[in-house]
Amino acid sequence: MITSLSNPKVQRVRALQAHAKDRREAQAFIVEGVRLVEEALNSNWPAELVLYTDELSERGRGIVESYRARGAETESVTPQVMRSISDTETPQGILALLRRQELTLATNLEFVFIPDGVRDPGNLGSMLRTAAAAGVQAVFLPPGTVDAYAPKVVRAAMGAHFRLPILEINWQEIKTKLESGGLEIYLAAPKGGIRYNQTNLCHPLALIIGGEASGSSPEADRLAGGRLHIPMAGGSESLNAAAAAAILLFEIVRQRGSLP
Repeated sequence: MITSLSNPKVQRVRALQAHAKDRREAQAFIVEGVRLVEEALNSNWPAELVLYTDELSERGRGIVESYRARGAETESVTPQVMRSISDTETPQGILALLRRQELTLATNLEFVFIPDGVRDPGNLGSMLRTAAAAGVQAVFLPPGTVDAYAPKVVRAAMGAHFRLPILEINWQEIKTKLESGGLEIYLAAPKGGIRYNQTNLCHPLALIIGGEASGSSPEADRLAGGRLHIPMAGGSESLNAAAAAAILLFEIVRQRGSLP
């Protein structure tokens, strides 16, 4: 059992929890809680290290045993150690250190989502969760967007990282990928453009949603070929970015008849 806060494994987990730079250099991230670690296991996502406490539930112990059988290093830790490395107020007694993996990108992209300059981790996580639920084929994250593997993003995304290709690329790379696939590019705008439910969204497209504070970037404005807006019957100026993403992504799903 690990009892010391100065243990190298504990220090490594804390660094990955706290710093995007460490996560990028190590190409690794942390998932916490029974449900998320189980999602990783069920997605056949390899774990480098699984830490757990003796108070872990039976379901959680089964996850630890399954990862151990797959060759992952597993270590029990004291509740004090778990609290020190957890990013939540009430740890569930399990976390896993995972290596980042690139999921296969579809050959013919028809449905791409681009959160532009979204800096709130909870909002980005919710958007990733929605994108996965809507059947988005890929998410492109341009510069200025919060790290997709930050702890709060991973928690809010609820397993989307294990199902959805997420690429952190620059605007030139985004432009090349979209233009080579012949996708139309729409930008969500507070005002102007076409009402979101009065245009044909059945063709291959990419949807850009700007961040909460500063809206869309100049690069997004230049790249977009069309603009969509959501009418505000109550007179509000705009919606939360995650709420706007949910409305627009599922309007695309509705029009394409993709709902079960």
